[in-house]
Amino acid sequence: MNELKNLGRKFAQGVKKFWKDESGMGTVEVILIIVVLIGLVIVFKEQISGIVEDVFKTIREDTRVITN
Repeated sequence: MNELKNLGRKFAQGVKKFWKDESGMGTVEVILIIVVLIGLVIVFKEQISGIVEDVFKTIREDTRVITN
């Protein structure tokens, strides 16, 4: 039982140390930004696809005009 208490204390100390450690905050912030951007892409997927299709359609039409 004593070993279990010691293990619990070590775990709690490790969690506290990890929680207070700010060395990885830059990484966490970058990951959160990426997650938000991916979420926005998923939400606005149809609108983004429409814009990209219109741009490529315009490029193709302008290319045909130039080559003719």
